Amino acid sequence: MSGASTALGTWLVLASSLHAQTVGPDYPVPPSIEYGDLYTDVELASIFPDSKTFPDLIPNTTPSAILAAYDAAKTAPGFSLTNFVAEYFSAQPVPAGPTVNPASSNQHLLDYVASLWPVLEQSTTSVPPYSTLLPLPYPYIVPGGRFREVYYWDSFFTMVGLEVDGQHELATDMLKDFAYEIDKYGHIPNGNRSYYLSRSQPPFFSLMVDLIAQVDGAATYVTYLPELQAEYDYWMQGEKDALPGRASRNVVRLLDGSVLNRYWDERGAPRDESYKEDVQTASQSSRPAAELWRNLRATAESGWDFSSRWLADDRSLTTVQTLGLLPPDLNSLLVHLEQTLSRAYAQQGDNARATDYAARAQSRIDAIRRLMWDDADGVFTDYLWRRGKTTGKVTAATVVPLFLAVSSSEQAQAVAATISGKLLEVGGLATTLVNSGQQWDSPNGWAPLQLMAVVGLLRYEYSDLAKDVATRWVNKTIAGFQQQAKLVEKYNVTTTGGDAGGGGEYATQIGFGWTNGVLLALTALYPDLKAAAEAATPNPQMATAQ
Repeated sequence: MSGASTALGTWLVLASSLHAQTVGPDYPVPPSIEYGDLYTDVELASIFPDSKTFPDLIPNTTPSAILAAYDAAKTAPGFSLTNFVAEYFSAQPVPAGPTVNPASSNQHLLDYVASLWPVLEQSTTSVPPYSTLLPLPYPYIVPGGRFREVYYWDSFFTMVGLEVDGQHELATDMLKDFAYEIDKYGHIPNGNRSYYLSRSQPPFFSLMVDLIAQVDGAATYVTYLPELQAEYDYWMQGEKDALPGRASRNVVRLLDGSVLNRYWDERGAPRDESYKEDVQTASQSSRPAAELWRNLRATAESGWDFSSRWLADDRSLTTVQTLGLLPPDLNSLLVHLEQTLSRAYAQQGDNARATDYAARAQSRIDAIRRLMWDDADGVFTDYLWRRGKTTGKVTAATVVPLFLAVSSSEQAQAVAATISGKLLEVGGLATTLVNSGQQWDSPNGWAPLQLMAVVGLLRYEYSDLAKDVATRWVNKTIAGFQQQAKLVEKYNVTTTGGDAGGGGEYATQIGFGWTNGVLLALTALYPDLKAAAEAATPNPQMATAQ
């Protein structure tokens, strides 16, 4: 056996030993625990090109019966693992990834986007027995492609698009689904799969409540107050236990007494949906595997999976250090949650709690401005809380404190200059300045970052720059539609054409929920961009060339 194979085998043994880890109070068991060695064997054998395929399959009988059959058959002469999986599991994930057909040659872009809502809509009030899919009471929009379940932070940007497109009832249904998850699980999981329950995603629930309240009125805040409070309690769990200079779950208490948040995950084991990838990463590292895996999982909670912003050396996943970082975007979102709680309690007549949450929000704002500000580069950036310094990395996360009115006016001025001078490319805002091969790095641009940048710049009255960002991104989306007759999850913003983005653990996906939503939001803001999008149709010659 080669040295590399020996190392991989060592991490396989360790990964298997971690199957027994718990994932939270009364949570459904993820398949990597439920199927034990069978799960490890299937994923490491690469029966499916995408590691996410196997955990999304439906078993044809009980897990215990499948394991008993596997134990009896696996040592038999001529045993085929591929045939065993085909016999005991469905032929494809249920639901299958939405098939998003290319637009017809005469179909206009905004009409195409409107036609995608029913394609991407899912209803799973019940699910097949032993499925990893978690049922939800109301219909929802999925991103598309391999992402055939609802995702937390994606959904806010999808809901914005639904509201622009007059789909208020469906946007409200999605808010109700997330409230249901908070009531049932104590938090909103990364996605509605059992293997996502050990973590959440960037906390946009309070912004979703804002969005629906714009139509339904201020009473919406009181309606969802129990869930807003539970969401906050989840992110702040461990606050009382965190000693100065120490962390407890998602909470970090600094030596000066400031309480801020990081990304975290319940488990220190390979991700079910990227099992082989995580085992291989651990085999290339001398770090304790459980520590490495929890950092990878925490990064998945960030939604930026993966990016040089989380990597000590900008390149290798083996140097991931997300647990040691306090992100400005996460903490700005928690400012908004605290402010929303203050508003909701005031609406309810509880002035004492309203005052308390307003004070919490202001304390967090002060800490973000003080600790996460890099004056040399003119950006908000991640704070290395154990070392008491920022990472010095320029990323598009710097727009979120502007988007949520956390930045001072002086800081916003510097951020605007940094966006214009460093991050703005021909096709929109680049995610970082580093081309690492990870998907949340240059040359890729992502729809949610464009919208937050535009809104944040408008909030601080940088209207020309906001329009410039929006124009470049919408033109990139139009060019992609003309070239490919479809929309995708990310784009290469460094080119003049409609090139899709790439990199990361999986192929670029079509659909695509938040790309559609952000396009609608930006074209609603700028009539000339709407006119251009309304007129855009696929170029038959370019589409054929693809």
